[in-house]
Amino acid sequence: MASALRVMVVDDHPMWRDAVARDLENAMYEVVAAVGEGRQALRVAAAIRPDVVILDLRLPDLPGVEVARGLAASARPPRVLVLSASGEHEDVLEAVKAGASGYLVKSASREEFLDAVRRTAEGEPVFTPGLAGLVLGEYRRLATQRPSDDGPRLTDRETEVLRLVAKGLSYRQVAERLVLSHRTVQNHVQNTLNKLQLHNRVELVRYAIERGLDEA
Repeated sequence: MASALRVMVVDDHPMWRDAVARDLENAMYEVVAAVGEGRQALRVAAAIRPDVVILDLRLPDLPGVEVARGLAASARPPRVLVLSASGEHEDVLEAVKAGASGYLVKSASREEFLDAVRRTAEGEPVFTPGLAGLVLGEYRRLATQRPSDDGPRLTDRETEVLRLVAKGLSYRQVAERLVLSHRTVQNHVQNTLNKLQLHNRVELVRYAIERGLDEA
């Protein structure tokens, strides 16, 4: 049997933190830590190396964005899913630029939250409806400000998978579209990440948009 996904919760409100941890445990995730301060989160994450960190942006000692940036710079960075009361565009973009894999507002349902945790663990960028378009739009804006380069050569299949990922399809949808297994799609994405020296699917989507693959 595969080991349970190891999750750390970072939120300064004890009741909310406990409720999130309880939902995760009921869904058979292993909550390895639940902390209320940013610096403490960085210390604990470095020691226990969780797979996913559920991160609030409003922390008493250190902004959540700085925590996300610190986690992304660690030796074995976890996936970071921001769970915040704020749906402000600036907060979303700053979190993603700092290394967050996804962004969910706290008004999301329990089912939406647990699905977001699972997808984050699989390397998918997950956003509250309406926010994904904002992030992709920002990537397109940035793409017009920097020259493209030839970069490493991808196989035809890797390019095909990358194009569909950039259009917002999940791994399962890509697998169905190309008549491949879910695992094969994941392998193609991982190979592409390695070739391009990128760290996660969010950066991969940005790479594809910069080269116009999402419009092909």
